[in-house]
Amino acid sequence: MTPHSVCEHSIIVPVTKPSTRAERRKAELRQEIIDTAFVCFAEKGYHATGIADIANELGIGHGTFYRYFSNKREIIDVVVDDLAGRIIEALGTDNAPDAATSLDEYRAQIDRIGAALTRILVDDRRVAQLLLFHATGIDDELTARLYGLLDMADALTAGYLSHGVELGYLRADLDTKNTAKAVTGMLIAGVVQGMRNPDENAVNGLNEAIRRLLIDGVRKD
Repeated sequence: MTPHSVCEHSIIVPVTKPSTRAERRKAELRQEIIDTAFVCFAEKGYHATGIADIANELGIGHGTFYRYFSNKREIIDVVVDDLAGRIIEALGTDNAPDAATSLDEYRAQIDRIGAALTRILVDDRRVAQLLLFHATGIDDELTARLYGLLDMADALTAGYLSHGVELGYLRADLDTKNTAKAVTGMLIAGVVQGMRNPDENAVNGLNEAIRRLLIDGVRKD
């Protein structure tokens, strides 16, 4: 198995744009290490994968690996940081919790956010698979980080809902805190279903069902 055959997609981790050929090659090799590590994690499991497995798959020495990462755990941290960064980026100015001023604007916002999250969480299923099914068994620190991501999602969603209640386009009796947690649960379930059945029509149908719940279930009558 060659390094190029093991990776259908790259787990894109942004770095400063390299300006020289040597810097470009370093950035490429760093990306190849991340991608190859994820393939090894998927095939053998995180704990059963050693630095030697990753290095041998790439045809590099251990010393080369350690010039980029201090250990395999650091690779997970890089990917989690990137995931959080891409989610925050998707929730930019137009999609901020206080950006919508009407139900129509809220509906358009939900569409944009849903499309962005689908790209982030479903397009590369290796990241979702690792974080949802394996990461909490790696160590307590990573488990706490992942719970922190869930807390961040709950808080952000509650902000959208609270803003809609304040402006009057969402129902006044809405329990924003617990509804936000329910929404997070729906999104996670959607990711799991997308991993099980990556058919585009199935993913789109599920997204539409979640979208309707996020609008029809909370809008003011």
